[in-house]
Order: sequence, then C-alpha cells, then structure tokens
Amino acid sequence: MNHEKVIAQQRLNVLEHIKATITVKEPESLYAPIDYIMQLGGKRMRPVLTLMAAEVFGGDAKNAINAAMAIEVFHNFSLVHDDIMDDAPLRRGKTTVHEKWDINTGILSGDAMLIMAYQFFEDYEPDMFKGLVTLFSKTAIEVCEGQQYDVDFETRTDVTLDEYLKMIAYKTAVLVAAAMQMGAITAGASTEDAQSIYEFGKNLGIAFQLQDDYLDAFGDAESFGKQVGGDIIENKKTVLFIKALEFSKAEKRQQLLELYQEQPEESTEKVALVKTIFVESGAVDFTKATIAEYTEKAFTSLENLSISDANKSLLEMFGRQLMNRKI
Repeated sequence: MNHEKVIAQQRLNVLEHIKATITVKEPESLYAPIDYIMQLGGKRMRPVLTLMAAEVFGGDAKNAINAAMAIEVFHNFSLVHDDIMDDAPLRRGKTTVHEKWDINTGILSGDAMLIMAYQFFEDYEPDMFKGLVTLFSKTAIEVCEGQQYDVDFETRTDVTLDEYLKMIAYKTAVLVAAAMQMGAITAGASTEDAQSIYEFGKNLGIAFQLQDDYLDAFGDAESFGKQVGGDIIENKKTVLFIKALEFSKAEKRQQLLELYQEQPEESTEKVALVKTIFVESGAVDFTKATIAEYTEKAFTSLENLSISDANKSLLEMFGRQLMNRKI
C-alpha cells in the first residue's frame, strides 16, 4: 500500500466534497465569502485525518465525509473570526475575508459557517449523531477558550509553560484530536480505541505547534512558508520566550523583557538579539526536547490501538510527514 497515495486520495475526496456542498446562493454577499475562504487552499489536514481514522478502524470514508466537512468548515470559520481579531491582511497569501469585503461580512459569514458545520451532522443516526455533536461542541468551546487564553497572554509576562501548553492544546491540538476521534466514531470503533486516537491527535497537534514556534524563529523562510522571526517582531510569548525568561540570568532577562516591550515593527537587530538569548539560555534545547517528548507520546498512543500494523504505520507515517512539513 502506497501511504502517500492514500493521503492524496483522501485530500481529493475532501476537495470534491467541498466543491459539491459549499455553493454560492442568495444572498450572495453572505455565501460568497464562505465559498472564498473554503476554496483558499490549505492542506486539509484535519478532514483528511477524519477519513483516514475511519478507514484504519475498518469504516467507510464515505460515512465519515460529513463529519470531516463539519471539522473543516468549523476550522475555516475560526480563521475568519481570528483574522478579524488579529486585524490580519493576509490568509494563505490571499486577502482575508474582512479585508476583501468588510468586518460585518466577516462576522456574519463566520456565524453562518459555524451553523453550517453543525448541519453536516444531521444525516447521522441518533446515537452516532449524539456522540459526534457532543465531541464537536466540547472541542468548539475549547478552541474559543484557547483563543481567549492567547489574547490574555499578550499582556502578561508571567505565563507558565503549563499555561502555554494548555493554550496551544485548546487552540490547535484538540481540533486535530477531535477530527481523528470523529473518524473512529463513524467507523464504530471501541471507546478505548476512540480515546487512544484522540490522544494521538492531541499530542501530535501540540508537537506540531511547538515546532511551529521553533521554526518561526529558526526555520528557513522558503520551506516554512512564513516570515522568519514574525513571532519575535509581534512580541508573542511562545515556549522559547517563556523558557528563556526562566533560564536567563537577571541581565539577559531584563534585556529580553525590554525587547518585548518595543512596538511591533520589523527589526532584524531585535530578531537577532532575541534569537541569541533563546539559544544561550537553553530555551532552544528545551523546546526541541519538548517537541520530541510530545511526538513520542503521540506514537505511544498508536501502540494501544487494536488495528493492523499496516494501519499503524500509515498513521505514524502521516505523523512523521507532518512533523517534517512534507504534507
């Protein structure tokens, strides 16, 4: 079995379903922005995970496609509203919804997307419907909590690692975890297996976000696809900042705090100074070790699954590709 072909086929299934179900109708000014954000690209990682999880537990991806769509529509809804909160001009290299239209359109079209996400569950049988919607609602509220923690942390310099890990778990990882658990639910997997696949997704999601923090400062701009040093310019208190503050001696700690009080503007000097503190304090080594720890936690969760070794290796390969940014 060619694992990469399996993933490519699932992505194609998702794209076809988006084209078939997300259409522009009246009032066009409500639905055109929804169609725009849904067609804007992205890896479709979460819905692909839902379909893959369904199949590794012996289910049919067709039965999981509506749950996958709910996840993808919700994810994109959250991006529309996040971009308004962040006043972001670009998303995936294209104009954001609120910039292309206006803020009111972004709010209302986002609201409609949240409702549409729930509509995708309507064709499931009552018991399955209840399981899927309960998980989905729990996850959706956690994503909102994660976003609020992120906003709260902007004005704090005393954020602990545990608080930060909780924030990224809620803001990013729980949606990856829920995507996988939903696939398992549609395939009729046992409660234990559904929980193990959730843990796999959650730990992989945390590792992915921690790696994102690291690559933002130390990655290669071309392969990373974003401006390197963006988090530093924006004074974002990532794991690197939190641990550098904890590990540094008083003088360096003070310097770091002062650098993070500067108004966000592009400064190669500031980025270089902060990166030096990150390295010398040991924050970089700590971050790399934590990424490895959560990646291993994810793969340990796979060992508990009652699925074939071939299916375990498919999930592991997907996880490794994700961490190598080849997907």
